[in-house]
Amino acid sequence: MKYLLLGYTPASKWDAATADTPSDDALAAFAEYQRIEAELAETGELVSSEGLGHPVVSTTVQRVDGKVVATDGPYAELKEVLASFAVVECHSQERAVEIAARIVSALGEPIEVRPIMGEDFGA
Repeated sequence: MKYLLLGYTPASKWDAATADTPSDDALAAFAEYQRIEAELAETGELVSSEGLGHPVVSTTVQRVDGKVVATDGPYAELKEVLASFAVVECHSQERAVEIAARIVSALGEPIEVRPIMGEDFGA
């Protein structure tokens, strides 16, 4: 089954992180994350992984008063923002949580694990 690993970060921390050159600690964390990705690619568990643009450059498209409109910015204003995602395919949710725990250890930010329903949706 596929699992979506959603990486969150405090908005204020992301603003600070993108304002200057990444710190040595941040570069070391990213290097560790890349090692985890390489290992998951080798085992066949990594489907995809991407970092996301800052929420201020997002666009929300929604229905308002019967019309579909696009507005600048994220759908929800939160203290924490979605910063990255990865899709892994593994045999159990426990394995997905185990993978997420390694990423949390490397990056220090929380990861939300959600099953991707695919053909199981509605079952």
